[in-house]
Amino acid sequence: MSKVLIIGAGGVGSVVVHKCAQVPEVFSEICLASRTLSRCENIQKSVKERTGRDIEIARVDADNVAETVALIKRVQPKLVLNLALPYQDLHIMDACLETGVDYLDTANYEPPDEAKFCYKWQWDYQSRFKEKGLMALLGSGFDPGVTNVYCAHAAKHHFDEIHYVDILDANAGDHGHPFATNFNPEINIREVTAKGKYWENGTWVETAPLSIKQSYDFPVLGPKNAYLMYHEELESLAKNIKGLKRIRFWMTFSDNYLKHLEVLQNVGMTGIEPVMFEGREIIPLQFLKALLPDPASLGPRTKGKTCIGCEVEGLKDGKPKKMFIYNVCDHEECYREVGSQAISYTTGVPAMIGAMMMLTGKWRGAGVFNMEELDPDPFMEKLNIHGLPWVEKVLA
Repeated sequence: MSKVLIIGAGGVGSVVVHKCAQVPEVFSEICLASRTLSRCENIQKSVKERTGRDIEIARVDADNVAETVALIKRVQPKLVLNLALPYQDLHIMDACLETGVDYLDTANYEPPDEAKFCYKWQWDYQSRFKEKGLMALLGSGFDPGVTNVYCAHAAKHHFDEIHYVDILDANAGDHGHPFATNFNPEINIREVTAKGKYWENGTWVETAPLSIKQSYDFPVLGPKNAYLMYHEELESLAKNIKGLKRIRFWMTFSDNYLKHLEVLQNVGMTGIEPVMFEGREIIPLQFLKALLPDPASLGPRTKGKTCIGCEVEGLKDGKPKKMFIYNVCDHEECYREVGSQAISYTTGVPAMIGAMMMLTGKWRGAGVFNMEELDPDPFMEKLNIHGLPWVEKVLA
């Protein structure tokens, strides 16, 4: 049994706390910390009502390494789960190194002043974590996270060589708002408005934002328009899957979402450079975030399902093989269980399972790890038990 410190009390943080509370034999004590204590109090109350468990809460500014170090020293966790903003990854990793505690996150580092994400900043921590005998697990969400594990599972059990991977993420949920994002608006819009990129024949190919689309027939959901984007798991999978010829990432968006996003871009509301307004500097995207619905509030309104999976193509016993490994998740079922919609749920459950893998010793090592570098079998087993059952479909 182990004590964990969870930093971040947004939609994903709420799911992780609820899911950890459901497994007391692994997560014996839970402390939730955030810059906004009232968010922690709301989650604390919900966890007590739903599971009967008491959790500790605390206030912390995760941008302040000294403050985070002081909290870790007081709480004495075995593992820190970082569910704060990606801007804060390096600060929390620094605090874990200083206090000698293992680290886990769900999204790779982004500099606040540039719409760019890249694993190099965190991979550069490899030697420091290794020297201290500590483990850092990167990207333990769904995509990245489960999608990486799906690829490792395919390589271990279904393919001798993997040549092509398409990661497909579809959300057919309806929250009833004219425009809203399903996770942190600032991170979501930065991601969607960035240039697309995919890896092919050893090089990265860049595309204009959302300029390439395909209609994909998703299980349960049916045909949806999916747009090519750059997503962080492509970087680690291109590095770790030997023999890979191409890997791409696709995400679905409704015409309504894209129409609103285009207008917001055209009037400058998605910008990340400061502008002067009534004698003070503001960042347009941060102001827009304040106007949009809080993703954590979407749970009771959202209906429909998500489907996320990996279409994998390669060779088995010298013959071509193609398959789709995926999960379908229901927004309303997620809300009934933990009070959150499926986007938060599909990220939060894998974060809990990744933590479980580390705390139980199923995944162990010194250094910085991406999900596909570890044995997929125990993780895949827990997905079926804890709310994200997977399906394998042979396509050819």
